[in-house]
Amino acid sequence: MRFNAKDLALLARRPSGCFDKEGRLKICRVVGDEKLIEPRERWCRLKGNLLFLMKNKSSEASEVVILERCWIVEFRSKTDVSIVLKFQSGEPDLYLEAASKPDCESWAVALGEANSEGLQNKIQQLRRLIMEIKEERSSDEARQFLPSSQVDSLGELQFTSIQRIANEPKLEFSLACKDLVAATRDRKLNTFIQVSVVHPAEHILTRYSSTEIVEGTRDPLFLTGVTFPPEYPIYEETKIKLTVYDVKDKSQDTVRTSVLPDHKEPRADVGRSFLGCTTFRVGDLVKSKEQQLTLTLRTSDGGKTVGTIEVNLVKMGELEDGETDHITTDTQDQKCALVRECTATEGISGKDNLPSLNAVLKNPICKLYRFPTSDNKWMRIREQMAETTLSFHVPKELINLHIKEDMRRNQELKDLGELAPHWDNMRRSVIAHCDQMLSMYQDTLAELGKHTGSSFKSSCSKGEKTLEFIPINLHLQRMHVHSPRLKDALYDVITVGAPAAHFQGFKNGGLRKLLSKFEAERRNTGYQCIYYSPENTAKAKEVLSNINHLQPLISSHADLLLNSASQHSPDSLKNSLKMLSEKTELFVHAFKDQLVRSALLALYTARPGCVLKKPAVPRNTAEEGGDDLQHQDHPSQIKRQDSIPHHSEYDEEEWDRVWANVGKSLNCVIAMVDRLLEKDNISHIKEGENDPSAADCKLLHTGSDWYEQLYPLVITLKDCMGEVVTRAKQSMAFVLLQELACGLPQCLMLTLRRDIVFSQALAGLVCGFIIKLHTGLHDQGFLQQLHTVGLLVQYEGLLSTYSEEAGMLEDMAVGISDLQKVMFKVIEAKSEDFLPIITGRREHYIIEVQLPAKMFELLPQEIKEGKLLRMYPVLFNVGINEQQTLAERFGDTTLQENINQENLELLKEYYKLFTEKMPPDCLPHFQEQNDLKGLLENLHQNIQAKKRKNVEIMWLAATICRKLNGVRFTCCKSAKDRTSMSVTLEQCSILRDEHQLHKDFFIRALDCMRREGCRIENVLKNVKCRKYAFNMIQLMAFPKYYRPPEGTYGKADT
Repeated sequence: MRFNAKDLALLARRPSGCFDKEGRLKICRVVGDEKLIEPRERWCRLKGNLLFLMKNKSSEASEVVILERCWIVEFRSKTDVSIVLKFQSGEPDLYLEAASKPDCESWAVALGEANSEGLQNKIQQLRRLIMEIKEERSSDEARQFLPSSQVDSLGELQFTSIQRIANEPKLEFSLACKDLVAATRDRKLNTFIQVSVVHPAEHILTRYSSTEIVEGTRDPLFLTGVTFPPEYPIYEETKIKLTVYDVKDKSQDTVRTSVLPDHKEPRADVGRSFLGCTTFRVGDLVKSKEQQLTLTLRTSDGGKTVGTIEVNLVKMGELEDGETDHITTDTQDQKCALVRECTATEGISGKDNLPSLNAVLKNPICKLYRFPTSDNKWMRIREQMAETTLSFHVPKELINLHIKEDMRRNQELKDLGELAPHWDNMRRSVIAHCDQMLSMYQDTLAELGKHTGSSFKSSCSKGEKTLEFIPINLHLQRMHVHSPRLKDALYDVITVGAPAAHFQGFKNGGLRKLLSKFEAERRNTGYQCIYYSPENTAKAKEVLSNINHLQPLISSHADLLLNSASQHSPDSLKNSLKMLSEKTELFVHAFKDQLVRSALLALYTARPGCVLKKPAVPRNTAEEGGDDLQHQDHPSQIKRQDSIPHHSEYDEEEWDRVWANVGKSLNCVIAMVDRLLEKDNISHIKEGENDPSAADCKLLHTGSDWYEQLYPLVITLKDCMGEVVTRAKQSMAFVLLQELACGLPQCLMLTLRRDIVFSQALAGLVCGFIIKLHTGLHDQGFLQQLHTVGLLVQYEGLLSTYSEEAGMLEDMAVGISDLQKVMFKVIEAKSEDFLPIITGRREHYIIEVQLPAKMFELLPQEIKEGKLLRMYPVLFNVGINEQQTLAERFGDTTLQENINQENLELLKEYYKLFTEKMPPDCLPHFQEQNDLKGLLENLHQNIQAKKRKNVEIMWLAATICRKLNGVRFTCCKSAKDRTSMSVTLEQCSILRDEHQLHKDFFIRALDCMRREGCRIENVLKNVKCRKYAFNMIQLMAFPKYYRPPEGTYGKADT
């Protein structure tokens, strides 16, 4: 290349304002991954496609880099502040390092746009902008579409609303083109329509959605429709602009919003050319007699006609007169009619359930499709996706419960009383660690309380500490199918990132491995503390929970008994005694456990002055076995101190006497009440024969006698109960002290990790349960199944068993297993707040779901009376990406095999329970009893086969779940890319298998949903880019039907 050195030197010394960008960068040359020299600081000036490198701002240019036939490589990590210039000529790469990440990004954009290709892109972008401006004309011209009365009232924002059914989209329409004119005669058009909205108050053009690309025809009929959700501000005066494009290269026609354009893939719109556009008012479509508009497509200057476009209003659920026309190659006579049959699921989609659903679901996204059936009819599909407020509500409620539980536990440890120095030092250490962890929970809750804005956590935020309790990318994915001669159907899937502790990392594995390792280490803790099995530790927590729950209830019923006695009310006295007896019997039964007795002995030996030659080993009964409690000898035998002679041998029968006194005291109360009631009956008979006024005086005196006679017995009952509570609380708190002391700080860190994973899993479960309950309110078979058997919750995992994802899978497996300890209860809402209420403690939570009164009345009596509803979660995982290929060939897939086998057994148990408790005709699918048995057997065979990437396991598990009225979940690392492939495949498979989707349209339907459906919108919500985060090499390892269509994947942050 020829150049004038003098002119370049002169250009480099021009004033600062003359340059596109300038600043300090550290620069060096790079060959491969090795830097030739250490980076040196240089003053860099960018002018056009010339980059001047200078030692300082006032010196001569030491080097000039011509930014042609090169591309930028930007490093995506949050900490990296460097970029690399790569040259097609093969010369060494240029390494540039900025002072900060924003500065690095600014340089990357400037350098990426500096070459001639960037200039051409700018020119094309400006040309398109000019075309849009010409088409819009002016805001005054846009106002001509409005009636004069509406023009005058624009300032008051009074527009005509569109009538609609509650909770249904405001407007839906389908599109088709005819007689499109190509630029050349031989050109086969590959067209799509871009839909934009002009709001009447603002006159600003907003791009709303697009159809799919229809290839090789001048009369395209688009399967993807347009739908506006209920909250969208659209009125009769709103204008819709339809722009038709011809796509030359489908692989390049994807909207990109990344900071830098990739050198290998052009910017948006490079692979398309403008054909024509048209505009219509929403009111014209809604009020048209045939609910159809035929519009003329014109070029940007408004002169040349390039075809027509048909807009058909869609009202899903209406029955069109006459037969639906057959689908033929001639699209002129194609009508989009529906034969629809209403079912129970639609009966609740009115105003009654709208407030409760709106409290849970937010920011819905709707897509509309029409697909042909195998008998050449049309079916319509509405795809919906919504985030949920439960993403933040459930974790906040859960953390609040954790804080209360931990504060109560810390206080119980402090109330243990005086301990020997060894145990006291242990207690101090445990309380210090617990207080630190408690502070962390409080800080997290405070940070979550500050959160505003979106109701979901994006995949980019999965590693943020303040959001670690929040589920990743939690959404409801719904498909609503209207097909001819078949009942309408709803298919729901909850999509969420795998519940895992991303901030804590997976260097040492996930919960499954960590808990197993911790338990093995805890068995060998030495002489410092007593080992209690996890079962005994859980039992201790349950006893403490029962104490805290029952003691105030018994005290309250005892006071009610005295109050009834003072009022001389026999009926009230009987009822109060009945409640007091029931609660006291539960209270006494809670302590009929060998663990309490053995823990009391252990606590006795930990008191000051009671030091035995060998630390006491609490003895277990034959029922519990000898391995539940172990204790190591002290290294040296310590003799009892003779200076404390008053300590005698521990009386093991003393505890039996203490808690037995509660029962004896209750019997005394019962006997006294029976005696009083008997005397009262006799006195009433005698007094009835004498003067009535004398009977009234006697009544007052008797009421006082009743209270005086019962009062000392009730006080004795309370005192005995107080003695039991004190001893039992201390003994169980001592058990918990051993659990914590044996594993500090790992024990608390594992508890934290488990809480994080459980919080994410529970938020998804609560969302799934509420949605399932709403859709099944009119299905009596489902409601009977719900309270008789419980609800099946099936999780589909797409994680690999390689590297970090193996740790995620271990976390996920434990989190889902912990959901077995969750029970649901449906209550009638007493206010307008329909959010669920969470009560309980770790390992035992109750979720109270609130329903409006009209919906609550639809429930069976058992559920209305507060029966607890059980959950049966199962997880089946099959890795499908390139990392799973590595695991299968060079690593280990045992984790996946074990999880699938364990959960198959759980699924079989649920099916067995279901067949035993439910009548054969209770479910819509249950007449296919043999099918279910065959599916289970097929699933068993596929799991045993250990076939690589056997996705049939997931298909079978999902089918079984739907046939058993279960709730479906699909999870991958972030519920964005692999999850999208799986959900869309499942939807199209359902359309094919259940709704007779034409076999020739299966792949096209799949591409439609992946290219223009809700899942690509989910990707945009997460990473601000309409591209699935796959590359060509990764997709080669994917199963065939899990690969996205060309042009929808590429470089994107995950």
